[in-house]
Amino acid sequence: MAITFSSVVHFIISITFILFVLVSASHDDFSIIDFDSNLFHQDYSPPSPPPPPPHPPSVSCEDDLGGIGSVDTTCQIVSHLNLTEDVYIEGKGNFYILPNVSVNCLVSGCEITINVTGNFSLGENALIVAGTFELAANNASFLNGSLVNTTGLAGSPPSQTSGTPQGIDGAGGGHGGRGACCLTDKEKLPEDVWGGDPYSWSSLQKPWSYGSKGGTTSKEADYGGGGGGRIKLEIMRFLEVNGSFLADGGDGCAKGGGGSGGSIFIKASKMTGSGRISACGGNGFAGGGGGRVSVDVFSRHDDPKFFVHGGRSVGCPENSGAAGTFYDAVPRSLTVSNQNMSTDTDTLLLEFPHQPLMTNVYIRNHAKAAVPLRWSRVQVQGQISLLCGGVLSFGLAHYALSEFELLAEELLMSESIIKVYGALRMSVKMFLMWNSTMLVDGGGDANVETSMLEASNLVVLKESSVIHSNANLGVHGQGLLNLSGPGDCIEAQRLVLSLFYSINVGPGSVLRGPLKNATTDSVTPRLNCDPQDCPIELLHPPEDCNVNSSLSFTLQICRVEDILVEGLIEGSVVHFHRARTIAVKSSGTLTTSGMGCTGGVGRGEVLSNGLGSGGGHGGKGGVGCYNGSCIEGGISYGDADMPCELGSGSGNDSLADSTAGGGIIVMGSWEHPLSSFSVEGSVRANGENFGANSRKKDHVIIDDWNGGPGGGSGGTILLFLRALVLSESGILSSVGGLGSPSGGGGGGGGRIHLHWSDIPTGDVYQPIATVKGSIDTSGGLGRDQGGAGEDGTVTGKACPKGLYGIFCVECPVGTYKNVTGSDRILCHQCPAYELSHRAVYIAVRGGVTETPCPYKCISDRYHMPHCYTALEELISTFGGPWIFGLLLLGLLILLALVLSVARMKFFGVDELPGPAPTQQGSQIDHSFPFLESLNEVLETNRVEESQSHVHRMYFMGPNTFSEPWHLPHTPPEQIKEIVYEGAFNRFVDDINAIASYQWWEGSMYGILSILAYPLAWSWQQWRRRMKLQRLREFVRSEYDHACLRSCRSRALYEGLKVAATSDLMQAYVDFFLGGDEKRTDLPPRLCQRFPMSLLFGGDGSYMAPFFLHSDNIITSLMSQCVQPTTWYRFVSGLNAQLRLVRRGRLRAMFRPVIRWLDTHGNPALRIHGVRVDL
Repeated sequence: MAITFSSVVHFIISITFILFVLVSASHDDFSIIDFDSNLFHQDYSPPSPPPPPPHPPSVSCEDDLGGIGSVDTTCQIVSHLNLTEDVYIEGKGNFYILPNVSVNCLVSGCEITINVTGNFSLGENALIVAGTFELAANNASFLNGSLVNTTGLAGSPPSQTSGTPQGIDGAGGGHGGRGACCLTDKEKLPEDVWGGDPYSWSSLQKPWSYGSKGGTTSKEADYGGGGGGRIKLEIMRFLEVNGSFLADGGDGCAKGGGGSGGSIFIKASKMTGSGRISACGGNGFAGGGGGRVSVDVFSRHDDPKFFVHGGRSVGCPENSGAAGTFYDAVPRSLTVSNQNMSTDTDTLLLEFPHQPLMTNVYIRNHAKAAVPLRWSRVQVQGQISLLCGGVLSFGLAHYALSEFELLAEELLMSESIIKVYGALRMSVKMFLMWNSTMLVDGGGDANVETSMLEASNLVVLKESSVIHSNANLGVHGQGLLNLSGPGDCIEAQRLVLSLFYSINVGPGSVLRGPLKNATTDSVTPRLNCDPQDCPIELLHPPEDCNVNSSLSFTLQICRVEDILVEGLIEGSVVHFHRARTIAVKSSGTLTTSGMGCTGGVGRGEVLSNGLGSGGGHGGKGGVGCYNGSCIEGGISYGDADMPCELGSGSGNDSLADSTAGGGIIVMGSWEHPLSSFSVEGSVRANGENFGANSRKKDHVIIDDWNGGPGGGSGGTILLFLRALVLSESGILSSVGGLGSPSGGGGGGGGRIHLHWSDIPTGDVYQPIATVKGSIDTSGGLGRDQGGAGEDGTVTGKACPKGLYGIFCVECPVGTYKNVTGSDRILCHQCPAYELSHRAVYIAVRGGVTETPCPYKCISDRYHMPHCYTALEELISTFGGPWIFGLLLLGLLILLALVLSVARMKFFGVDELPGPAPTQQGSQIDHSFPFLESLNEVLETNRVEESQSHVHRMYFMGPNTFSEPWHLPHTPPEQIKEIVYEGAFNRFVDDINAIASYQWWEGSMYGILSILAYPLAWSWQQWRRRMKLQRLREFVRSEYDHACLRSCRSRALYEGLKVAATSDLMQAYVDFFLGGDEKRTDLPPRLCQRFPMSLLFGGDGSYMAPFFLHSDNIITSLMSQCVQPTTWYRFVSGLNAQLRLVRRGRLRAMFRPVIRWLDTHGNPALRIHGVRVDL
């Protein structure tokens, strides 16, 4: 009965587990929960390495080493010491090797171990040579010129390693890096051939392995150099290194490979000095690989020099040994440096530690590192830096079958290369490239055809840096992606850039998908050249922005806020999804020209002699003609209002120089339109011209060639956007390609559609497009006898009311649009009958959407809405000129009646009441002892006033603003006896000053006379009334009556009174006696006053006719001769006659008055001895 190995292992594991449970069950605190917790919730710790073999007994200082002193106090080696076997020195004191003293053990693998609790010192120019040197001390000093040398004295490398190469190729030994091997088989790649393999990767933090011997070129003799030895320093406190530590591989001369470098491990609290620490590969026919160096020093001052480079190769100088590893334990950084020695040999980076993570990895100075294990993960806590020709490769060149992960804070590349064979999942915060290259080879395997590069903060390519993938590539981030200038390029067969807030494609830089001249093992995107329906993702793309090979896009920029194009963006189906703004500067180009189908729905036709017609799309392809034989061009296809098709080619892509149609450019989507698109450069989806392609394929050569293919048709430019700015230098084109010179037809034009989103209308309208450049969809020209292709289409979204055209501009002034659409004919002329002959149409924001169309009057003197003058508006308001005329006539008649009545009442009543006339014969008997009534008192006052009246002095002037009232300075004869002449003159001056008007009163009257005469008349009457009131107030209460001789009049202010007629044009001053005069002839009787002059009032106008003013005083005086009733009748009759007298015709108009006096007035007065003359 056969027992397999797996069964045995299973049995042993089961027994072990049962024993473990039984032993654990003997403890009281055992539980299955604790067991699970210990198993899954504790950090895994690898098993401890086996303990080192016990040290031999320590040698003595004086007897065995020939020194002075004791190792427990101080031991000094004062002379040269040659050893032939391992030496172990242990003590509690100090150990000093004096200057110029050497300690040698030249046996391979010979070990010198010093373990003292005191200090160690290697004097100046002192020397220790051995296969292994191990030191443990409190402090250690390696002074100037001192040397610890284990070069080429390695013992046996670890078992089950292949550091020593096999065969007679003279290859170098391997350790930290592979040994070199000079390539002799030209069919192999340099990366496929190497010497000894590396080993001890797991112990690079504490290296303790010998280097390996180099190979030989002869079967008879071994010419390979020896491997490097081992050096270990464990210093408790202070370490001074001014000498050298050498663990280099031995040289193999010209017939043998160099040995690989050994191991150096240094641990101390503090380290100073600028010595040399080297574990380099040995030189030889092929150089040996570098060794391993690790330093664990908390405080390191100065800068000692570390070297782990490979050895030089005599047989192939360009291929030195691979670099070893230098590990700095405190910052946890790994450095692979080949000291600028070129190499094709790799330093293998195997599984990276997870706890704790390395902080930094540096690959520099032409070092070439490789991560060969499939499905590997390189994760560091800080930075991965490739500098000065460093190369990092993932996977195997011929087996691109796995995916690799790279995780770090930063990935910095300067003049370096990263190669990926398979797929790469990179996640960093910053990715900076300077003159560097990242090559991703998907190998054509569907499982690893998509690589993802994620840099959350920043991606910058400068100085011709390239990211190249022959499969699918996604580049994601949250910050800036900047392709700085010429030569910077990101290209892949399918490329997706997403989640950046900004992408800058600098001048001369390139974003491309798919590749040009792609190889056969590249992942080839499938183009929808024969679509039945529009691919749904072109109009409604997915939101996730992931790389999806089932979608139509070959280049997609997704969820990027701002995109600046100063270089080239090229692809077959280019899509910008959920972008905010895109700006194509004057040096920028966005193109899918010639990247469409060589066949397609509108493919051209090809005859057996090679003659072809142009492809069709937006327009039909041009006919191909040669020697009278013609062939029709490709058909037109697609929807002009929502195009989504690739351009078609000349057909039969197996022919040489067949042409392709233009590709597709889509910006935005139905749900997420582009906010702003600015073009100063070019956006092209042109068909391919004959002879312009460079596709590499097996062409069919036609012997009887008499023609050539036609041009490709233009592709599609589909823009979902809100605003477009096309400057003078900007170009949007989807033109057909040129046919062949031998009669090939031109390609048809493509399609351009502008699908506007949220077109503003009405008061919020603003232009959505500023177009100064060119938009071209013309067909390609045919050559020779070939015909030109038809023009393609340029369309826009249907415009709302008031707007028309591709760019939805306002309908012209004088037109309106009340339906949805873009045609110019939808803007109808406004009805002419709705426009006044004094009005013109005006533009309104958002266009006119309905009638009546807005207009304005041609001048400000006309008023909306009918453009009438003010008078015309008034007439129109009252129903037209006839009705307005009738109304105005009736108003004038009514006003005339009202004014006549008012004038009669105004002039018929005395505004200034005076004493009533005393009835003749009205005598009051004062002898009766009873109170007099008020009427009796008033009658008494009136009688007394008339009896004391002396004279009436009239004002001169009609009381106008230009000629106010004024009194003459010379007193009349009638009052000279009762006034002082000097005081009278002063009185006259005061009166005249008060009676005059201010200049502004006359100015106001003049202005009102022009504007509204009734107001001017009212103004004049008001000022006259104020002036009379002022005069009366002055005489009544302000003037002291100083001109009167009567003391009683001066004291009582009763000798002077001012009064005026009701029309305020005639005023006068009455003089009265005070009663204390000595003269008995005053006042004179009426007969003594004859002839007495009475002046007419008024000015002979309609508003102020002439009239005789007869107040109480005149009536009382006249009653001395004439009865009051007779006098009243006379005055009334005279005034009736005077009212007919008109100014300007006084001579003629006074004759009827004179006749009336002769016939009626004087006969009635003559019986009383009175006569009135005019």
